[in-house]
Amino acid sequence: MPYQASRRTLLAAAAMAAVTAAGAASAALVASRSPDGPGPRGPAPDDHRPGDARPGGAGAGAPDPAALRAMAARMGLDELVGQLFVSRAYGHSATDPDPADAEQNLALFGVRTAAELVSRYHLGGIVYFGWANNTRTPHQIAELSAGLQRAAAASGPGVPLLLSIDQEHGAVARVGRPATLLPGAMALGSAALGAGGSTAEARRAARIAGSELAAMGIRHDYAPVADVNVDPANPVIGVRSFGSDPRAVAALVAAQVRGYQGAGVAATAKHFPGHGDTGTDSHVGLPLMRHTRAQWEELDEPPFRAAVEAGVDVVMTAHIVFPALDPSGDPATLSRPIVTGILRERLGFRGVVVTDALDMAGVRQKYGDDRVPVLALKAGCDQLLNPPDLGLAHRSVLAAVASGELTRARIEESVLRILELKARRGVFDAARTAAGAGATGGKDGAGRTPAEAVDAVVGIPAHLAAADEIAARTTTLLANPVGLLPIDASSRPRVLVTGTDPVSPTGTTGPPTAVLARELSALGCRATALPPARAVAAAAGNAAVLVCTYNVPEGESPQRELVTQLLSTGVPVVLVAIRNPYDPARLPACAAELATYTWTDVELRAAARVVTGAVRPAGRLPVPVPGRYPLGHGLAYEP
Repeated sequence: MPYQASRRTLLAAAAMAAVTAAGAASAALVASRSPDGPGPRGPAPDDHRPGDARPGGAGAGAPDPAALRAMAARMGLDELVGQLFVSRAYGHSATDPDPADAEQNLALFGVRTAAELVSRYHLGGIVYFGWANNTRTPHQIAELSAGLQRAAAASGPGVPLLLSIDQEHGAVARVGRPATLLPGAMALGSAALGAGGSTAEARRAARIAGSELAAMGIRHDYAPVADVNVDPANPVIGVRSFGSDPRAVAALVAAQVRGYQGAGVAATAKHFPGHGDTGTDSHVGLPLMRHTRAQWEELDEPPFRAAVEAGVDVVMTAHIVFPALDPSGDPATLSRPIVTGILRERLGFRGVVVTDALDMAGVRQKYGDDRVPVLALKAGCDQLLNPPDLGLAHRSVLAAVASGELTRARIEESVLRILELKARRGVFDAARTAAGAGATGGKDGAGRTPAEAVDAVVGIPAHLAAADEIAARTTTLLANPVGLLPIDASSRPRVLVTGTDPVSPTGTTGPPTAVLARELSALGCRATALPPARAVAAAAGNAAVLVCTYNVPEGESPQRELVTQLLSTGVPVVLVAIRNPYDPARLPACAAELATYTWTDVELRAAARVVTGAVRPAGRLPVPVPGRYPLGHGLAYEP
């Protein structure tokens, strides 16, 4: 049943009430638990704010502002415009893609390789995707990055690329094993609200993630998500958000900004002005945000303000209509009142504003693909991410300058912000390293090959152990009325695992039920994974049945029917919500209920440890589960 506007309003009101109810816990999280002092204010000592007098603290050789201005002034207009664009490119190699990827590049861009694409359009950046065959292995990614930087150095103005990726962790990750996979945002929110929790785990996770990306040549991550998720039916944010309490989300966003940028990787607070209470996915439609201005200031603004105060390098706009902030009907990405009036002037943001992907339906419904990039620049955006037709977009911006709709000075303004960001995060140094690797038989300035540089950082034992330590604090025990958990694994109990098996996130072993059964067996249980069609008949004789659920809809559904049938067998049922924690409200009560927030290996491993008592449950709900559990709810085992 679709959510009506009135219901969404009620959810927002309920979330605001929950904020008040959880005030003590939130205040503790924002203040005394923050490793950086009281609240998310002030950049950490190892980070630099956008617009500092001398950006480039990441490398002694980084150009100063005067040199960057001179660099922009020397560029031709087509080179300047190229610096605004961040495009996809197909293939695992900059110069030698597989034939199918070469054909794809030729069809879309008129060139066969990513290197030729960089040269043709003088691109400012490339964004990596798994579906574009950019992210096979960390070693391959590092080689691709180096090849792209060599191509940028050899063409046009010679400005290095800002290589970017969507590596939020949890539900959205482009690089998987053997890289370290960490808990996602809502899981980190659960850990932060738990007893003894703090924002330190979120910052630690971002620092690890950032260091591994940097080793692969990626200096810009589209994370963290700063949206406050107050609608359980939100189809696009959900567990990508830290939670529903704006103060807690603000503290965690600030912590992750400092973690990423302390590792030399630009962080991105997204999706401005807030995508957490929308019932439409902006990939396929144009969401309408119904918050009033007062609700926006209370619910949506705090995490973005905290990100700006923490010195975030980049803010990403949302393709959403927000009438209370701009009644024109334009999506926020194209709204000057929102991008310039609120983000720049009200919040004082001086860094780079990047659009969300311009191939998404949310930004293409009102205007054509030729107008969208021009309007985004007029609104105040700097980087134009992944236009559906790069050639058309590039020509459209050039034409807007020729007609006087845009000026060269306006283009230079954005390019200078982009150059400052590249300098601040060591991209100029990375490009010199890549050029050196090409001139010295594949070794960088430190005498290492790209593979050796990756091996020194990516997926190292210390990072993998840290991921398990962080995940151990995230699993939330929601219900345990008869004391079924923990299950004593030392008695070798038979346990059945079944339920929904969504496609596993990148680089995980999957499917989730098989991973959970494997981990339970490693802890001493005799666990078997079976599909739902066979599980009910096989339930008898097991000490418990663990049923994995995934985004259970309201009303009747196959997942509800499965749980009902399992309960009818008389065998104790443990509900494991492996994505959204809202599932229990849409299902019959079970003997025990858990939320893991993600179905990656690291989270399922943590859940297995909680089920068997190898780890005590410590997570607390960072969102309320309407009709079932309040914000901050979570149980512990008796000592």
